[in-house]
Amino acid sequence: MDTASPIITAVLGPTNTGKTHYAIERMLSYKSGIIGFPLRLLARENYDRVVEQKGKQAVALITGEEKILPEKARYFLCTVESMPTDKSTEFLAVDEIQLISDQERGHVFTNRLLNARGTRETIFLGASTVETTLKKVLPGIKYISRPRLSKLKYSGSKKITRLPKKTAIVAFSAQDVYALADLIRKQKGGAVVVLGALSPRTRNSQVEMYQNGEVDYLVATDAIGMGLNLNINHVAFAQRVKFDGIRSRHLSPQELAQIAGRAGRHMNDGTFGVTADCSLLDEAVVDAIENHNFKPQLRAYWRNTDLSFESLSSLIHSLELSPPYSFMTKKRDAADHTYLVGLSKNKNIASRASNKLAVRLLWDVCQIPDFSKTLSESHSYFLEQVFNHLQDNNGELPENWVAKQIQRFNRTDGDIDTLSSRLAHIRNWTYISNRNNWTRDPLRWQEETRAVEDRLSDALHEKLTQRFVDLRASVLVRKMQDSHQLLAGISLKGEVSVEGYKVGNLNGLSFSPNLIKGSDPKPVLAAVRRVLPTELKKRAQDINNDIDEKFSIDTSGSIYWRSNLLAYLALGHTPLSPKILLRASDLISLQQEELIISRLRSWLDHHINECLNPLVRIKKVDVASPARGILFQISENLGMVLQNKVKNLLKNVSQVDRNYLTKLGLRFGTEVLYFPELLKPKAIELLSVLWQVHNSSNSTLNLPLPGQVTVEKKAAVSDGYYLALGFVPLGNRAVRADILERVAVILRQQSKVQPFILEDKILSLLGLGYEETKIILREIGYIEEKSVAGKRMFKRKSQRRQSMRKRGGYLSKKDDKTKSYRSQIVSKEKGQNANSDSPFAVLKNFRLEQSG
Repeated sequence: MDTASPIITAVLGPTNTGKTHYAIERMLSYKSGIIGFPLRLLARENYDRVVEQKGKQAVALITGEEKILPEKARYFLCTVESMPTDKSTEFLAVDEIQLISDQERGHVFTNRLLNARGTRETIFLGASTVETTLKKVLPGIKYISRPRLSKLKYSGSKKITRLPKKTAIVAFSAQDVYALADLIRKQKGGAVVVLGALSPRTRNSQVEMYQNGEVDYLVATDAIGMGLNLNINHVAFAQRVKFDGIRSRHLSPQELAQIAGRAGRHMNDGTFGVTADCSLLDEAVVDAIENHNFKPQLRAYWRNTDLSFESLSSLIHSLELSPPYSFMTKKRDAADHTYLVGLSKNKNIASRASNKLAVRLLWDVCQIPDFSKTLSESHSYFLEQVFNHLQDNNGELPENWVAKQIQRFNRTDGDIDTLSSRLAHIRNWTYISNRNNWTRDPLRWQEETRAVEDRLSDALHEKLTQRFVDLRASVLVRKMQDSHQLLAGISLKGEVSVEGYKVGNLNGLSFSPNLIKGSDPKPVLAAVRRVLPTELKKRAQDINNDIDEKFSIDTSGSIYWRSNLLAYLALGHTPLSPKILLRASDLISLQQEELIISRLRSWLDHHINECLNPLVRIKKVDVASPARGILFQISENLGMVLQNKVKNLLKNVSQVDRNYLTKLGLRFGTEVLYFPELLKPKAIELLSVLWQVHNSSNSTLNLPLPGQVTVEKKAAVSDGYYLALGFVPLGNRAVRADILERVAVILRQQSKVQPFILEDKILSLLGLGYEETKIILREIGYIEEKSVAGKRMFKRKSQRRQSMRKRGGYLSKKDDKTKSYRSQIVSKEKGQNANSDSPFAVLKNFRLEQSG
């Protein structure tokens, strides 16, 4: 072969023509090669095939979410996006090159068409519709036409009940796929589902059931149109209209053909048609599909790859350059581009991406895929977090943050949509872990993310199977009808089985049945009742004897034992003594229930003592009545009280008691009395739970982020919630107590000279802009004066004005009725209408009890 004249070939034809097999044979005839596939699934499948021939040391797999790179690798099986552009090999091929016209990914395929070459041979595989475009780009390209190995015939319309075995039914949304699968399950016994959102492992597990003959039907989106070589005899379209991310439209004849071509593999002929409410195909469309005769594909999406990283604006500008050919269409709405533009408007991000390296890093971060395909604000925020962490830690993500993020999704409970969502998120982390320079130990995180993805994939496969495939129907129903002597058992994982088929789960102490619809549940439940009491007794003993580290509580007040939901917290006598409500089967005995609740109470008390020790310590102190009154309010408020609430009590606290409380950790501030220990994230998290339980809050309340010193105050959220977390509500913000006190100290020093200049360190401490800071200062008694020489001036309000405008510890708005407030002050001083629940009443009763 003349190595001075590399061969460029286009191998074109419909599905089932052996194009991929031909390309792999050509690659293996050379010393080295790269093939880019449109799907990770295809790359993995062909990697396994080449490994069988050449051995693991000679073959590499490169996708966004998986990398296997032996040192002496010579053959590289990749996704098109992950093809190495800096590696020279004798052979190179790109599969499904007609995807240059794909609106979402076409620009990547176009780039490979323009720039990817083998030193001796290059092959582009695809549909014949792309031939015209290839000629424009590569006038001297050689063509090989591959005929279909089997025939494809149109069979018209059939009802779902009359569809033959080995049929794939096609719809274009998850909701429609699930509805069709439900219908097939009821009428045909079951179906597997294939969606583009499924992970490769879940998809393979579903397909394996179909290939093994466990079910005869497959319901799918157009995801089956590429990369799945299945034993399908008939493809039935339930729909011909899909939403492509921009609009709803009819599928083109070429797209219909790509899907219909899944029927009839190798030398077996296939058929295609319509079902359900789908209208008949036009005669011209049928003729085009059967004879593989379509209009030329004239569009190719393009995006500039010669990018400038001198600045954010230059990067965005280079991404928006026009294509070199008139028949190419500029890619305008790529996800990475969209996220880059959005983040560039973030002042913090823009200021940090101020040099070439930082701009390049931000671009790399923006290329983290959003597998949920929502272009959501949450993904944008996630990208912002990743970038900031990389910038703050010399290009590495903090290991504790990575671990925490991954652990969030390491759960296999929930329904199909929940598991699918977790899978989408963990695939983001699988992608990140394969960026070897972003983590200190990439191999560790690759293994961990893959393990979580595998667990979620298996759980999703199980959920899909449970919902759409009734494998136990033929056996279990017959057993229930023929015999009352059913065999039952329970696995270590809590799966309860009857006659070898799962009928429910024992999670902690709660049993969830999974019964066959339409069947008599009594024999199954009778068998379950024979096995559960023994297991429940054993679990009760295990719970009672287990160590504290095996118990945990989440932000909603749910208590878990070894990741099993065991109980809930409910309103108790005080915030620190909530009730514990057990979540248990009615088969558990009263004695066992009391034993478990006692164990959980012991754990919870220890957990509260560990996280909120100051609140436990103050219960046992021996101080005089004024100090006890203050401590009572602090306990009721879960750790903090406003100085104005206890002003009169403070006047009567002895210096001895004050010193004693200070040694206990209580800080006597000018604005609040608080315990710094309770401002730690672990304490705040538990305080949030206890407050919500005690106040019967059903709202989802966000916790401040670790290190956050001010938060936005939500109008719908009680001030008491912020106070419990150690944050003082001031205007439309809430400020952490220790920061507020630091600010108050500085202001008190500065205000000795009136008016005084507002220093930048105040804004820095609060982490706020001037306007928000001004509101906070006004709330704590400082008002803005006219600027002097460009300096922002403030002064302290007069004591009389402040006392006239304070209400319950907060400064009121200008239109508050000060007269009514003054009368309240007078009433309190005279002891009139004293609230029986107030600390003054408590102290009074305490004195009466002592005197008695």
